Amino acid sequence: MPVQTDQPMMFSKSFTRQEPISQPAIDSAVRVLQSGRLHRYNVVKDEVSETALLEKEFAAYMGSQYCLACASCGSAMYLALKSAGVRPGDRILCNAYTLAPVPGAIHNTGAKIILVEITDDYTIDFDDLAAKAAEKDVKWFMMSHMRGHIADMDRIMEICRQQGITLIEDCAHTMGARWNGKLSGSFGTAACFSTQTYKHMNSGEGGLLVTDDPDLMARAIIYSGSYMNYDRHLSRPDDAVFESIRELVPNYSCRMDDLRAAILRPQLKILDDQCQRWNRRYQFLESRLNQIPGLFCPKRDPKEQYVGSSIQFNLNTEDPTVILRFLDTCLLRGVELKWFGNKRPVGFTSAYSSWKYFDNLPELPNTDRILAGMCDMRIPLTFDLADCESIAQIIADVAASVLPREPE
Repeated sequence: MPVQTDQPMMFSKSFTRQEPISQPAIDSAVRVLQSGRLHRYNVVKDEVSETALLEKEFAAYMGSQYCLACASCGSAMYLALKSAGVRPGDRILCNAYTLAPVPGAIHNTGAKIILVEITDDYTIDFDDLAAKAAEKDVKWFMMSHMRGHIADMDRIMEICRQQGITLIEDCAHTMGARWNGKLSGSFGTAACFSTQTYKHMNSGEGGLLVTDDPDLMARAIIYSGSYMNYDRHLSRPDDAVFESIRELVPNYSCRMDDLRAAILRPQLKILDDQCQRWNRRYQFLESRLNQIPGLFCPKRDPKEQYVGSSIQFNLNTEDPTVILRFLDTCLLRGVELKWFGNKRPVGFTSAYSSWKYFDNLPELPNTDRILAGMCDMRIPLTFDLADCESIAQIIADVAASVLPREPE
C-alpha cells in the first residue's frame, strides 16, 4: 500500500492580473477608435473631447476647481512641481518610503531632495518632518501616501502652515481614500493621481493633476502641451489667466490621449464601489495576517478611510538570509511578495538608498530598520475571499517553518 504524504497548499492565481475593462469602457474606447481622432485636441466643431470630459468629472469628484489629465502620475508630479514654482537647486521634502517616480519627478526639476524618516505605521515621522521643514530654504513638500497609508493630515497641514511649506500630494495609491472624511488629494496646493494598470482606475498609463490654484493650472496646461488649445479644456481658469504666460511657458508634451480618457470615464462612475471591494479583501487578509506569529501589520488610525489595494507587513527579523528564504518559499507556493529591504531595486520596488542620482543621501536609521523587514503584496480584485484565505494560510505555514520563534 503506497505511503500517503501531505502536499503543501499551493496558490495558482496571478498577482498581476487585473479585472477586464468593463463593457461600457470598451464601448467608449471603440467609439474613439472608430473616429480615428485619438488626440485630445483633434475634435470637430462643437465636440468636446473625452479627455476634457474626464477632467471635468474628476474635478467634480474631488471637489476641486481644476483638473489636468496627463501621460502618467510621474509627469503630473513633475508638472505640479514646475507649475508651483520649483526651480533648480530648491530643497524639497519627501518621505523616504516611496516609489521611484516620486524622486524622479523631483530630480527632473533640478531640485534637491530632503528625505524624511517614517515610523512603524509606514507614515511620515512628524518630529523629523518638523525639524527639516524648519531648515533654511525649504519651501516644498512632495508627500507620498505610499501604498495607501495616510498620515495624520491635520498635523501635516499644521507643520506646513507653521513653516510656510507648499504641500503637493502624491495620491497614486489613495484615489478614493479619505482622512477624517476629506478626500486624499484635497489638502495640498496640488495633488497627483495615477491611472497606471495597478492603480484604482486602469488605463495602462495615465495621471491626473488637481488644484484650486488658477495660476498653477494655467501653467500646467501649457506645460502639458496644449499648443494654445487651452480653450478646449472644460476644467480650467479663465482665458485672462493664460494671457501673461502663454509665450513664456514651454511645451513638455505630457498630455493624456482621448483613448485612455474614454476608458477611464466609466471607471470613475464605479470608483467608490471598487474601493469598498478592495477593502473587504484587505480587511480579511489583515485579520488573518495579524494572527500569524512573527508578522506585524500596523494598526490604522480610525480617521483614515483607506483603499486597501495592497497590504504591507513586517517580519520579526532583519536577517536578509531568513527574509529571502521566507520570500522564496512563499513564491514557490504561488504567493508573490515584494521586499523593500532589498539592497538593489527589483521590479517596481526600490528603497531610497538606490537613488544614486541624488548626492549625499542621508542616513535614516528608523526607515532602514522598518524597510529591512517590510513585505508588500498586491490584492487584485480578481482574488476573492477564498483566495485571500488560501494566501494567508500559505504565509502562516511558511512563517512557522522559516521565521524565528517569538519568545514565550
